[in-house]
Amino acid sequence: MEYNECGKTGMKLSRLSFGASSLGGVFHDVKEKEAIEAVVAAVEGGMNFIDVSPYYGHYRAETVLGKALREVPREKYYLSTKVGRYGKDGVNTWDYSARRATESVYESMERLGVDHIDLINVHDIEFADLHQVADETLPALHELKQKGVVAHVGITDLQLENLRWVIDHTPEGTVETILNFCHYCLNDDALADYLDYFEQRGVGVINASPFGMGLLSSRGVPAWHPAPQPLVEACRKAAQHCQDKNYPIEKLAIQYAVSNPRIATTLFSSANPVNVRTNIRYVEEPMDQQLVREVQDIIGAQRCVTWANT
Repeated sequence: MEYNECGKTGMKLSRLSFGASSLGGVFHDVKEKEAIEAVVAAVEGGMNFIDVSPYYGHYRAETVLGKALREVPREKYYLSTKVGRYGKDGVNTWDYSARRATESVYESMERLGVDHIDLINVHDIEFADLHQVADETLPALHELKQKGVVAHVGITDLQLENLRWVIDHTPEGTVETILNFCHYCLNDDALADYLDYFEQRGVGVINASPFGMGLLSSRGVPAWHPAPQPLVEACRKAAQHCQDKNYPIEKLAIQYAVSNPRIATTLFSSANPVNVRTNIRYVEEPMDQQLVREVQDIIGAQRCVTWANT
């Protein structure tokens, strides 16, 4: 596994990392024993960054991950979780206040069974008042950093322009990392346009959703996917083309997502240890550059077509 520097944090992250959203049954029901095995397989395979959120499965992902982390030495991984987005009984809730952010960090540590968090993120800032994120949420998290409760502070969002706005409206070093999803994958590389900006400000870049939340998969998108139909159809044709070449689009998608060393790491999520090991194997194999060009030609005018967060 190769490792990349993450901004000025001092963290060297595996180029492929473990996203724990699946542990919360976000996409489908999971077997807890298998989910724990998936985490262990990720770390044993060289992944040293694990990302979760209290929102995933409405606290379940953190709880299951906490059980899995009992099987893994603490020095083997960096741990990231989030504040601001929550839920209960299937209902989403948001609270970006300083008080709730502070409480949330301690609650997460209890569920995760750890005494510190390596990276704490403000989750999906497009649902927040960005002024509140800049003036209240982030300062509260930096107070926890001063106390040694968290080591680094970041923000996450689908919308790249929101990430830039917050960085532009806070003192240098306030935002140490950004996490963006669905914008560095075969069908959308808009994140690349922002890399100079992030690097100039010393901000580490974390990519997520290399499969476009299911767009770049052999089985096709789930019914809930918010992508417009022309993009869905273009990706379906691309997946079929890969299948005809006996090269699963999942393999090409994850290879492409980790191919840019300016991006510290790419998160993918699975509660299946077999899938974890398969994706680790994929990133160690050379990528078919010609097939990348063919797939992107098929996607064509639908490249960089995005959608609203949900």
